[in-house]
Amino acid sequence: MTRSAANENASPWLPAEDREKARDQKMEAVQDMALTLFIEQGYHHVTMNEVAERLNVTKPALYNYFRSKEDILYSCWMSGHERLQQRISAELGAGGSGLSRLRRLVRVYAETMTTTYGKSLVLLDERDMDDMNRRTILARKRDLDGVFRALIAEGVADGSIRPTDPRMTAFAIAGALNWIGHWHRADGPMTPEEIGEDFALRLTAGLEGKAPIVSE
Repeated sequence: MTRSAANENASPWLPAEDREKARDQKMEAVQDMALTLFIEQGYHHVTMNEVAERLNVTKPALYNYFRSKEDILYSCWMSGHERLQQRISAELGAGGSGLSRLRRLVRVYAETMTTTYGKSLVLLDERDMDDMNRRTILARKRDLDGVFRALIAEGVADGSIRPTDPRMTAFAIAGALNWIGHWHRADGPMTPEEIGEDFALRLTAGLEGKAPIVSE
């Protein structure tokens, strides 16, 4: 059979853009599997061999994408944070009173905590990482805390939230939200959206000030 001229001239190598996309997809597959195992079994009980076996690849193949198990751990946490941050940025872009914006933050945070990547933010321990990665994660956590405090202070200033200590109030709200990652089960009686709405009201009901709540 005679090969066509087009086939004869076709490169056996994928274009750079396609190669990069394929690599990203494989990295994500490794990360997804490792994160599932970390949450199910605990980080210290999972081995690179087990991750490779679950993916039906060789252990050396994993090192084409991640330097170590700790490297995967850090990547999982950062991916979870980026997904949460994207939702927060999209949700808080709209206007509204401090209280209404705080409620939107609580809702999306609660919903995210029901996802595998959301749970990674509370079930993966930065103490298992090296100093540089640990400092990065702690800085991201401080930034998230700052978002809560800023919205609470904003609500106090505009009257939608009664006078309160933003620091302690933020700690109380974030503590309740983070705990969702520990108790939530996919087969539970409430959907992520229902949990988000419930927590948005439950955690802020006692904060309402005298000013009208402006939603947008």
